[in-house]
Amino acid sequence: MNQQGRAATFTQVSRRDFLAVGGAGIVGLSLTPSLAALAGKNMAVIQVVLNGGASHLETFDPKPHASREIRGPLHSIATRIPSVRFAECLPRLADRADKLVVVRSLCHAAAPIHETGSQFLASGSLINRTVVPIPIGQRVQQQLQGNRRVPVAVEIRKTPCSPLVSFPGASLPSPAEVRTLGQTLPEFHQAPVRTRESYGSSEMGERFWTAARLVEGGSRYILLNTFDKLEGERTWDAHGDEVTGPANLFDYRDTLGPQFDQAFAALIDDLQATGLWKQTLVLCTGEMGRTPRMNERTGRDHWTQAWSGLLAGGVFEGGQVIGETDEHGEEILNHPVPLSQFAAITQQALGLSAPEATPLG
Repeated sequence: MNQQGRAATFTQVSRRDFLAVGGAGIVGLSLTPSLAALAGKNMAVIQVVLNGGASHLETFDPKPHASREIRGPLHSIATRIPSVRFAECLPRLADRADKLVVVRSLCHAAAPIHETGSQFLASGSLINRTVVPIPIGQRVQQQLQGNRRVPVAVEIRKTPCSPLVSFPGASLPSPAEVRTLGQTLPEFHQAPVRTRESYGSSEMGERFWTAARLVEGGSRYILLNTFDKLEGERTWDAHGDEVTGPANLFDYRDTLGPQFDQAFAALIDDLQATGLWKQTLVLCTGEMGRTPRMNERTGRDHWTQAWSGLLAGGVFEGGQVIGETDEHGEEILNHPVPLSQFAAITQQALGLSAPEATPLG
């Protein structure tokens, strides 16, 4: 049966419904009636942040027919979505693409720096001269914690670490801090060998496994940082510059991509095996994309006009692609999705009340 003929299942949202709001076909702030109906359904959300801004050309929107300075050094591979290709470093996700909604038209019009995109991901809007938006994690704590024994909002990060973006009162407990609160939360080394092998021996694998266990334990919002700091570290921020961002595109091929691919694919399998798939929404993107043209260090610099992300979980019908970029991955051709919409989807799935902001001064 093709995608259009597939019967709707519990809380599924079709591609037509997903694009129905707004004249330009984007996901509106109010979302679709189907998404609005999610309020109160006890959904959990895992927000995966590709800290530093992952390149769409080396992940979910490769351009195999472009010239090498655009195409880059990685090959592309087929996926389970007909005619849709991923970068070669993502074979497991390519094999599970029928479980994913691939958004190839993310964008924002603010300054092309990490802080702006991170603020959009955290709250859906930017700090300005008069107000500070309250981050989603803090709003979850305020509105959903109640008398629960399990923290409803947890940030997966090293402890201690400095946040990439500082919001007043935005601190969430880490998994280690959840354990100190007396909650039963296993550690990765305690998982069965087969499970550890499926997620991989990397720190990224451990973080994705921890996210699944937090959902299983009753947490509602998990902020999963793939990295905690950028400067001087090999992250998605692949400038090829030893000071600002030493990773280059070969790091995507050799380490970053394979570790992420294995961990995310294992998360999908885990949520399905434990029966959590239909009640969990997974969102994944970075705070920006990378320039379509490589720099002289086989890296890519900041780019906010077009990049990619993923949506997954029982709320969405998988095997879809939202939006399209031109032959260089430089401009969006149709269905632009502002980055703030990922925050809107998260808030709707969690049933949060309207966004608030803290006045300054």
